[in-house]
Amino acid sequence: MPVQTTVRQLLEAKGDGIHSIAPDATVFEALKVLSDAKIGALLVIEEGKLVGMFSERDYARKVILEGRSSKETKVSEVMSTNVCHVTPEQTAKECMTLMNKNRFRHLPVLEGDAVIGVVSIGDIVRAILMSLLD
Repeated sequence: MPVQTTVRQLLEAKGDGIHSIAPDATVFEALKVLSDAKIGALLVIEEGKLVGMFSERDYARKVILEGRSSKETKVSEVMSTNVCHVTPEQTAKECMTLMNKNRFRHLPVLEGDAVIGVVSIGDIVRAILMSLLD
C-alpha cells in the first residue's frame, strides 16, 4: 500500500472489528477487553457516539501511578476525552503526521458522527513500509 493509501483502504485491509467500552464500565473490565483482543486502546462509546478513548497509557498514568483501584474506577474517570479522529478519505501520511505531532498511537475513524474503525501506528507504519517496497 503506498503512502497515499487512504484510511478506508487500511480499514478494508485489516478487516472489521471495533473494540469499545461504555464510560460507566470499570477500568478492570476495560483491561480485560484490551487483553482478550490483544490491543492497546479502546473506543469509549455512549449512545452510539464516541466520547473518549481508553488506553494502556491511561491505565498506567491515571490509575496505577495515582493509586486507584481498577475494579472501582470507572473508565469515564480516566479516559482521554479530547480525541482526535480521521475520516476514511485521509491518507496514511496524514495519520502519521497527526500521530507524531500529538504523540498517540490510535486514531478513531469517523464518517460523519459514526465510528467506522480505528487505525493504529502499526497499521500506518505497515502502509508506509509497503510503499517503500513497491
